[in-house]
Amino acid sequence: MGSEQRTKVYVGIDVSKEWLDVANEDGTFEARFGNDEAGHAELVARLKEVLPDLVVMEATGNYQLELSIVLATAKLPMAVVNPRQVRDFAKALGILAKTDAIDARAIARFGASVKPRAQPLPSDEVLEMEALMTRRRQLVGMIASEKNRLQALFGPAKKSWAEKSIRDTLSHLIKQLSQIDKDLTKRIERSPVWKAKDDLLKSVPGVGKVTSMTLSIDLPELGTLDRKKIAALVGVAPLNRDSGRAQGKRRIWGGRASVRTALYMACVASLRCNPVIRALYDHLISAKKPVKVALVACMRKLLTILNAMVRSQRPWNPSALTGA
Repeated sequence: MGSEQRTKVYVGIDVSKEWLDVANEDGTFEARFGNDEAGHAELVARLKEVLPDLVVMEATGNYQLELSIVLATAKLPMAVVNPRQVRDFAKALGILAKTDAIDARAIARFGASVKPRAQPLPSDEVLEMEALMTRRRQLVGMIASEKNRLQALFGPAKKSWAEKSIRDTLSHLIKQLSQIDKDLTKRIERSPVWKAKDDLLKSVPGVGKVTSMTLSIDLPELGTLDRKKIAALVGVAPLNRDSGRAQGKRRIWGGRASVRTALYMACVASLRCNPVIRALYDHLISAKKPVKVALVACMRKLLTILNAMVRSQRPWNPSALTGA
């Protein structure tokens, strides 16, 4: 008698600060574990009994990061997905209620339908670099907030303890930011692979240290995908919004905000020093395109160039970009 084909099992995990709610797509397996070392051990033991084809969880920053490492170390196939996509998927199925258990089952059903690719375990070095870049973004945000608070002071308040407190905090945050930048630079320079990629990216006029680090750390797929896929991944590919005879405006949506921000800043700089990007921008503006549309097109063009450079391992050469 031939053996029956095994049904694939997809498990979803809803991650919160204290709890891990786990379920498969049909709800026959549901459990809750603590989001701590003991809970992780119990979860891994149960998952090895279930033998999932894929464990799916939403990207929730630090709450999900440690669990990702635990599951990958236990050699359990795992994918981290965009929370907004899961929520839109749940709404499309008519799942409007929202509890941790319902969310876990919706994540599992999303995995069973979409079948996201299992992700490999990043190296310790990559994890440290990602943590440093995340902290750098947090510091930049806090510095901007403190500067805004300082500007909001007026009259006698400028001479009060409030101004001194803000300036002291700013000084401390700026020192921390400087230290993180030095640490990131040292780590890149110590690794021949990271250093070669950094030098390659910075050979493009307009791409500086921060943009290069952001692309290297937050976009490891650079150079491995075609131009359409890399643009969609970053979120600079315009998406159609048509219905019947009505044609809506094409808009960018989703993607990696940190990479998109870095590309925007690089494009602004490129308008002063990069003839290829400047020529594209001038052409679009002369064609009466809105400034935002022109800038997004320039971001996509710059990303396409960088993607091709990393794939071919060839530095910036504007003469080779004619017609690109």
